[in-house]
Amino acid sequence: MTTLATSTTALHDIDLPLPLLRKGKVRSMYDLDDRILMVASDRISAFDCVIPNPIPHKGAVLTQLSAFWFDRTTDIVDNHRIANLPDAIATAAPELADTRDVWAYRGMLVDKADPFPVECVVRGFISGSAWKEYRAHGTLAGEPLPENLQESEDYPEPIFSPATKAEEGLHDENITFNQMCDIVGVELATELRDISMALYMFGRDTLRERGIILADTKYEFGRAADGRIILIDEVMTPDSSRFWPADQYEVGGTQPSLDKQPVRDHLEGVVQRGEWDRMPPAPELPQEIVTTTSERYLEAYRRVAGHELYEATS
Repeated sequence: MTTLATSTTALHDIDLPLPLLRKGKVRSMYDLDDRILMVASDRISAFDCVIPNPIPHKGAVLTQLSAFWFDRTTDIVDNHRIANLPDAIATAAPELADTRDVWAYRGMLVDKADPFPVECVVRGFISGSAWKEYRAHGTLAGEPLPENLQESEDYPEPIFSPATKAEEGLHDENITFNQMCDIVGVELATELRDISMALYMFGRDTLRERGIILADTKYEFGRAADGRIILIDEVMTPDSSRFWPADQYEVGGTQPSLDKQPVRDHLEGVVQRGEWDRMPPAPELPQEIVTTTSERYLEAYRRVAGHELYEATS
């Protein structure tokens, strides 16, 4: 078993001697013929900029927390995960054994899929871009919402709120369900909506038992080689969701969250002091912000999974 003490090396860049399919803000995808090694680095971004400092354990939290949800949602939808623990990955793909130190715990072996060109967002509480639009226009993606909502208030019922997938460095754009139908077709859009709502309800109820409010989250889906719709990428992690501690929840403002909030708060202060204009390159973070953020991600994993990050058979 790997312990926290021996797993503290934070990786900003992933470098493996494998064909690189794609490198995103956080993840790198490596081609293994009909499979992919998906590796989450410890990079963190804010204001659409990648921060110079990596956050220890962040990549492993995202990967293993996604695996936690993959394990528990197969009765709703299949997923692309083949293996997520080091020994299982090395057994399934022996050619990766020599690079184990790079991908252990932060890597997941997955089936290839053809991704759908939409983000499937479900919102249970009004926050972020939805609150910004609502405050200005009373709408979400141009469609009216109930009147007199306060920031961070729960909707009468969760809302399916799809978004386009933006190019690197750009923002995803909220769209209506009808616009989603224009992109992927009515039948597929309806099926993805229904699956997303079922996943959200399950995640919301599971997290509620753990003292966490799932304010909103996004899912990604793709078409497997055999034609099935499968859940891909990351699932209900602090990067793809808003996790609010239930005991600190208070309607009427922004909420404390189990994610990169310390990074955003620090950089907001840097911007307000006129020391950064939100354009690349982003400034380095003080060590205390790095440490606090790492602890925030580890706490999110601990509270959701019920045990420490590396307390699993390797």
